[in-house]
Amino acid sequence: MNTKAILALVLIAIAVAAQTPGEVEKAGRYIGAGLAVGLAGVGAGIGVGIAGAAAISALVEKPEERIWYLIFIALAEAIAIYGLLISILLIFG
Repeated sequence: MNTKAILALVLIAIAVAAQTPGEVEKAGRYIGAGLAVGLAGVGAGIGVGIAGAAAISALVEKPEERIWYLIFIALAEAIAIYGLLISILLIFG
C-alpha cells in the first residue's frame, strides 16, 4: 500500500469514530498502538538484519566470542518489545 491509502484509512477510521462522542480518543489510542507496534517491529527487523549479518561475519573471525554477538541481536529485538509495551499502555492506560 502506498502512503496515501494508509492515510485515507486512518482518516476514515477517525471519521467513523467521531460520529459518537468520546470515541475519537479511543480511535486515536488504537491507531497509536498499531503504529507503535508496527514501526517498532520494522525497526527491530532492520536492526536484527544488520546485527545478524555483522554477527555471522564476526563469528567467522572470532568464534570464541559468540555470546557477545547474540547479546547485540537481542538488544535489537528488545525494540519490538518496547513497542508492544507502549501499545499496551496506550490501549489500557
